[in-house]
Amino acid sequence: MVFWLVAALAAFLMGLSKGGVPMIALLSVPLMSLYMEPAIAAGLLLPIYIVADLYAVYLFRKSFSAKNLKIMLPGAAAGIAVGFGSVNFVPGDFVKLLVATIGLVFLASALKSRLSKTEIPPRPADVPRGRMWGALAGFTSYISHAGGPPFQAYVLPQKLEKMTYLGTTTIFFAVVNLLKVPPYILAGQITSQSTLQIAMVAPVALFGAWVGINISRRIPDQIFFVIVEVALAVVSLKLLYDVFA
Repeated sequence: MVFWLVAALAAFLMGLSKGGVPMIALLSVPLMSLYMEPAIAAGLLLPIYIVADLYAVYLFRKSFSAKNLKIMLPGAAAGIAVGFGSVNFVPGDFVKLLVATIGLVFLASALKSRLSKTEIPPRPADVPRGRMWGALAGFTSYISHAGGPPFQAYVLPQKLEKMTYLGTTTIFFAVVNLLKVPPYILAGQITSQSTLQIAMVAPVALFGAWVGINISRRIPDQIFFVIVEVALAVVSLKLLYDVFA
């Protein structure tokens, strides 16, 4: 019973994130890891990510940046391929340290700008940086469902409108999660039994997505992006704690 309560909570948090509540889905894998190996937990949760993704894509179908998706997704596919080929050789702590460093460097730059009261103009999307950050997001997402910080390091400086940012994020990670399915099956992280188990809490994820979008729509844009940055800081510090604790 405790396992299923934890699984339902993980699914709900995942749904909230897909609905637009920043970064909270990163708590899902650690929660499930209380009862199983993190790699197995990541594989168990991937089908429910996809269920929530489908609903979230429907919710944000009219608000997204096609240019960013065209630039980043080829890089993400390459990053996933690298992750699949190197998952047995790359230490998990290295990936956590990499993601935490990306998040904290970006936040330090944003804080410096605020303290100096320098207004930084929006940085346009470009192919070289987009492919690089897309590849990092795909790689870290494959290893530990932690692709958010690399994605945000590229997209946040563009200062997109809130719903466009949310829609771009949702569709990007929906495609990334679908691309992860074949290698996860080959690696034995997704099985027919695990898929049937997680299907029992899939409705909780859908409910979470519905709650999430209703919350995100009501948050003013300026406050929303401050919350995104605070969440990014919390996640980055947590990853550092996981590495050095």
